[in-house]
Amino acid sequence: MSDKTKVTELVTALGMLGGDHPLDTLPVCPPELRGVDPTAWADLVESWLDPTVATLVDAAYDNGRFFRRADDALRNRPPRLIEWTGPQRSPGDEVAPVDLRVDHVYLVSCKYLSKITMNASPGHLFERLLTGGHGRRGADWYQDIAPTEWLALWNASRSWLVANDLATSLPDDPSALDRDARKALGRQLKDGAKAWPAELIAPYQSLCEAVAVRSAERWNASLAAATGAAEAMLWRLLRIGSAPYFVLGNDAKTSAAPLRLRVASPWDWRQAFRFRRLYIEPLIGGQPMVSWRASYLRDGHELEVCGHVEIRWSHGRFSGPPEAKVYLDTPFDRVPGYFALG
Repeated sequence: MSDKTKVTELVTALGMLGGDHPLDTLPVCPPELRGVDPTAWADLVESWLDPTVATLVDAAYDNGRFFRRADDALRNRPPRLIEWTGPQRSPGDEVAPVDLRVDHVYLVSCKYLSKITMNASPGHLFERLLTGGHGRRGADWYQDIAPTEWLALWNASRSWLVANDLATSLPDDPSALDRDARKALGRQLKDGAKAWPAELIAPYQSLCEAVAVRSAERWNASLAAATGAAEAMLWRLLRIGSAPYFVLGNDAKTSAAPLRLRVASPWDWRQAFRFRRLYIEPLIGGQPMVSWRASYLRDGHELEVCGHVEIRWSHGRFSGPPEAKVYLDTPFDRVPGYFALG
């Protein structure tokens, strides 16, 4: 966990507790704040005295104070207990990125929402529909779903490497190489920063198209196999969990306004919206991608929320199993189930 992440989460908690600004008080951990060991607290004190994070401290403190005052949250009630989750991952099947739990009830994420809502193994997304925990990185999805195209690209790649004196011989399967060798190979298979060498563009595009089309087919088949799976899939894509939670975030890279949201539970979602359909389609070009688009009704009007999934090697070309990066393309203020905190 980075120092800035720790500062953001813990200073947000201090803002909820009220009192003076952290920089104006003695650096003593309040008894209401749990889950913070002495080492973590000492690291926090050292970090918040760093002038380069002063803006971050101010923003996090303001978010905590806002949460304390908000009608949808504490309503000026002092919390009796704030639990910090720290660097631990949730042990259950929960999609909410919770950093703080207030009075056993309020779940709070202190991260500025990214357009990337999650990283998952392709099998976890397209076959298990993001259920059953985080899932493990399994076999190479490219090999599994497009074995002919994957092998054609690998054979073309190793021939190109040998022809250009970048290798003397290479195995039939890159997984036979050790980790460092695969990383070096991935760096060599570039023309500039990202592009493939010209001789390898055609087999790579064939792989991209095959992976996109077959991943979409696999995803659609999984959704069709269970009643209600499409609506539940949408909730997971939007990181709507079993209980409502709050997002208090700041984008340190821009001057954007703070993000202060209440994220609905499935029950809340159905009170405001009616799910219609989830559309899954391959996107051809660039890299393997699949689009997702959901239609829903609000007050009798049909609306849409959309995003896409990029399926790409996790550590460079032929260097680790592919991962599925889920993107949300609809602006946050137009996402069904994301409500401004008031």
